[in-house]
Order: sequence, then C-alpha cells, then structure tokens
Amino acid sequence: MEEKKKPPLIQLKNVWRSYQAGDHAIHALKGVNLTIRAGEMVAIMGQSGSGKSTLMNILGCLDRPTQGGYRVAGRSVKKMGPDELAGLRREHFGFIFQRYHLLADLDARGNVEVPAVYAGKSRGARRDRALALLGRLGLADRITHRPNELSGGQQQRVSVARALMNGGEIILADEPTGALDTKSGAEMIKILQELNAEGHTIILVTHDPKVAMHARRIIEISDGEIVSDRENPDAPPAPPPVELTIIDQKESWGAVIDRVGEAARMALLAMNAHKLRTVLTMLGIIIGIASVVIILGLVGGAQKTVLEGVGSLGSDSITIMPGEGPGDERSMQVSTLKASDADALAKLPYIDAVSPNLNTGRTVRVGNISGRAQINGVGAQNFRVQNIKIAKGRALDEQSVRFAAQEVVIDDNAAKKMFPNVDPIGKTLLVGSTPTRVVGVTAKAEGMQAMFGGDSLTVYMPYTTVMTRMVRQATLQTITVKVKDGVSSAAAEKAIVMLLRARHGGKQDFFLFSSEAIRQQLGQITLIFSALFGFIGGISLLVGGIGVMNIMLVSVSERTREIGVRTAVGARRSDILSQFIIEAILVCLIGGLIGVLLSLLAGAIFGLFVKDFKLDFSPMVMLAAFTVSTMIGVVFGWLPARNAAALDPVDALARE
Repeated sequence: MEEKKKPPLIQLKNVWRSYQAGDHAIHALKGVNLTIRAGEMVAIMGQSGSGKSTLMNILGCLDRPTQGGYRVAGRSVKKMGPDELAGLRREHFGFIFQRYHLLADLDARGNVEVPAVYAGKSRGARRDRALALLGRLGLADRITHRPNELSGGQQQRVSVARALMNGGEIILADEPTGALDTKSGAEMIKILQELNAEGHTIILVTHDPKVAMHARRIIEISDGEIVSDRENPDAPPAPPPVELTIIDQKESWGAVIDRVGEAARMALLAMNAHKLRTVLTMLGIIIGIASVVIILGLVGGAQKTVLEGVGSLGSDSITIMPGEGPGDERSMQVSTLKASDADALAKLPYIDAVSPNLNTGRTVRVGNISGRAQINGVGAQNFRVQNIKIAKGRALDEQSVRFAAQEVVIDDNAAKKMFPNVDPIGKTLLVGSTPTRVVGVTAKAEGMQAMFGGDSLTVYMPYTTVMTRMVRQATLQTITVKVKDGVSSAAAEKAIVMLLRARHGGKQDFFLFSSEAIRQQLGQITLIFSALFGFIGGISLLVGGIGVMNIMLVSVSERTREIGVRTAVGARRSDILSQFIIEAILVCLIGGLIGVLLSLLAGAIFGLFVKDFKLDFSPMVMLAAFTVSTMIGVVFGWLPARNAAALDPVDALARE
C-alpha cells in the first residue's frame, strides 16, 4: 500500500493582509500563495515596505491574514484561538528578531528558559537545556549576564538559544544580521546553516541579496506580491527534514503552578526594577490600610474601655427601681420596695448576691475638716454586687446591717480629704449628726467608677442605719442584684418580675435596669462608629486602589514590548493576565503589611503618651485588612492585566 503523502509544512493560499488608514485600505499582502516544506532554508527578500515582515508575522502566527488560508502541518491556523496559536509558537516555532527582543530583567539563561516555562518543563530540565544551548553557542561564560551587559552578537546568539529551547522545528529570522557587524553577521549565518543542516526549517527575512544567497530557495516580494521564487544552485543539498506533528497536549497541575510561580517571580523583578514607581503605587494602600486599622483600633479600644467600665460598676447586675419605668416623675414617691423584697430575691436560684440601697447626702466632719458626701446605705453584699474592692480594713457585714451599726466604709477620696496622712481605720467620722467608726477604705476607683464618681466623697453605711438615723423611712430606693455566672440576664429578669409582682399584689410598680442592657447599647453605638469610621477609611483605600490601577495601566504601556516578546515565545493570555494581576496583588499585599505594621507602631507610640487608654487591634481587623488589600489588587489590577493580555503580539512588538 502506498504511504499517504504528508501535507506541506507551511501552505498559504491567496493570503491578503489589509490595514485601514482612514477611508482607504492599504494592502500589505495581495493574494500570496506559498508552500514551504520541512527542512528547507528559505530567504524572503525585499526592500522596506515590500511586505516581507508582514509575511513573516503571518508565517509565525504573530498576525492573521485578512483573507485567505494558512495551514501549518495540514492544520488550519484560521480555526485556532489565541491560546492555540500561542501553543503553536511555543512548541514548534523559534523567533530570531533583528532587535533581539530580550527581556531586560532576566539574565541570559533566564531569557533562554522563558519558552520552556510556558511549555511546562521542569525547573531542572529547562536549566540543563538552557546551559547546553548557551554553551554550544559560545556563551558559557555569559550565562548570568543581562542583555545590557552583552554585545549585539552575543544578544543575537541568546535569541537563537531561546528559539531552540523547545525544539524550534521552524525558525523565523527577521533581518538577523541587520544590527550586527560583518564578523558577527557571518557567524549568525553560519549558525543558521548549521541548524538547517540538522533538519530545522529556516525562514530568513532580509533585504540584503548577499544574505539571501546563503539560502537554498530565494523568494522575492514586492508591493505585497511574490514576484520571484527560485532555487539557489550554489547552496548545499538539503538534509533530511525534521517533520512537524502538532499534538494537543494537556498541561499538568505542576506545570500550572510552576507558571504561576514564574509569573510571581517576574512580578517581583519588575517591582524591583522600578522601585520608585512601586513605592508610589504602594503609598495609597499603605495610608489606606494604616488609617483603617488605626481608626478601628481606636474604636475597639474605646469599646473595650467602656465595656470594662460597665463591668466595674457591677458584673451582670440588675437594678430594681420603683415606678413605671425610666423617666417616671413619680418614681421617687412610689414606696413599694422593702427589705423583705431583697430577702426574698436572695432566695432565688438565679441570684448570686443582693443589696438593698438607700442614698442621701450629708456633711461629714473630722475635727475642723468637713465636706459634702454621698451617703450610700447598702447591704452587706453590696461590695460583691458592685464589684468594689476593699483596700484597707473590712467591708460591712451582716451583723452591721442587722444591728444598724454606726460603721462606715469610705472611698479613697474621702480617706485622703478627711484623714490626710493618717490611717483612718478605727477613727471617728461624723456623718451629719451621727458619729460613726471607719471600718474600711475602698480601693481607688478606676474605669467607669472613676468616671461616675469623679472627686466626690462617698461613704457606705448599713442601709438600716441610714433608715433609722437619717432618712427615717421604711422603704428602699433601689435593690441591686448580681446574677449567677452562666445565667442569662433575661431569665433572671423574668424570675425577678414574677416574684415581685406576686409580692406586690399583682402590680408591677417597679422596673428593671441591667448592666447587660447598657453593654448592648454601648456595643451598638461602637458598632455604628466602627462602620462609620471604617467607611471613611475605606474611601482612602478606594483612592489607593485607583492609584494602583493608574500605575498598572502606565506599567502595561511601558512594558508593551515585553508583553509582545512573551506572547511571541508562547505565553498564553492567561500567563500575561496572571503576571500583571499577581504584580498588583503583591504591591497591595506588601503595602497592606507595611500599613498594618505602621498602625501597630502608631499604637505603641500612642500607648507611651496615653497611659489610661490603649488601641485594641483585633486579629480579625488585621486579617480583614490583608483580605481587602488583596481584593484591591485583584479588582484594580484586573483592567490593566486584561488590557495587557489582549494585546496582539505583532502590535506589541512593533511599539517602541
């Protein structure tokens, strides 16, 4: 059976390439028909403007025909998408450009490895391949040199190594000697002939007849049309060709991760190469993140201070007051609460401690020292209920209350004023006209207790003593209870209401006021302030994000040539997209980290000057800051990255 004839390596049929210039169409190629077989060395010759570069761009899948057909190894290029074309360039084509088109941020080895990165080759495999190619081309001692450290001939040989990295069955050389001196140009032609002798198909684009004479086949183009296609009789015979078979390859997850890692590395190199631009881009994110974290730290610190203050007034306490509710003008005239109510409440399983309360004001005196004091008539458990600590002596006890003892516990302010430089324990204090003995001194008030108490003098006496010797009434002003740990305030309040209603003949001539209600109200207030200040800080983050987008758009414009080179050697659109998005994310993440660190530093400095208040930096706020900065990078980096990925290779390479 006769073997099936293989299709030509390259076949163009009636290819046109037109550009619109105002109302007129310019035809760079006009009905070109061309067939190139594997293993040929073809020179496409023509003067500037003849259409030879346009033809090379179409042959290399950097550009598309306006009309006509183009097949590579029998497959129609017209039906391929951008990523399929990138795969064709990556796996089978190699480009040698007149201007070299090396990436300035990479050394020689890094430039050679780029096509293999996009092909998913392992790090070790591509390193060994790059070193072998550079060594073969006489650049073993220039592996770590960047393009600006290499001569023109050396840069061109690096581009040859890059073209061969993934095989390079088809090598397209655009004016490969145009920017070289005579010696380097001759060396380049020799390299191309050696590659052709090994079976590579060489397509050489030149305007120089002397260069074209080294090819076995010379095609002359003029005004977009092929005017001559002839064999060169002086050329050596063609070697056995390296046939090209296009295989659809599936990429492994490892290769995808490697490509993302390479994109991150390139993003870091780009950031390092443009430090000032990177810092300016970060500045908006740094200020925005720092302001949000500091503002929320201030709000969190205020909330923590206030809630701790509420706790200092009495943890999980409930105050029972006469009347119908807050604002009842008759509440002080309602005489319903009695000491027996407090005794009954103490028996409830929900209640940990109870204190009857009866308050008044009197002048206190010691010798010639006097002052106006708040007299708190309380029960023995009051200090537990109100979370008041005793600094000296003891608290009032059950015996003091039962016998209406003339004993007092004074606060720190009263001790300092009435007994300067003297231990007050055991001393006599005249309260109004009642002589009393000081049995204890409370610790200095802090937090909310200090806020409410201020510099006033406070004296604690048994409520029975206040009833019988001062106000002469049998009813209480309030009853304060402390709820047991683990019991909800709502359940305790319900039990208290049921008990007192039963004791008061079914009437509810009292109302409850709990520390939990205060805590909830303050929590709602601080939540509102958090949202308000967070919104204000968010505006600065928005401004920073817009700055990131603007700088990234400028970056895309500045790096258009780099984008063109990467797509020419096989980068997918997703590769370009991921590189620029990763760069935006890294800028925002690093900016976010610096912003958080600055806010912590600001909090530490604030703490040195303000002792009674500390910023409260919640780990969740910091995590949210990093999340927000990442999202800013994704959102505001998307448009520039999309613009970069959408660039056509031929347009990107043509820009200066």
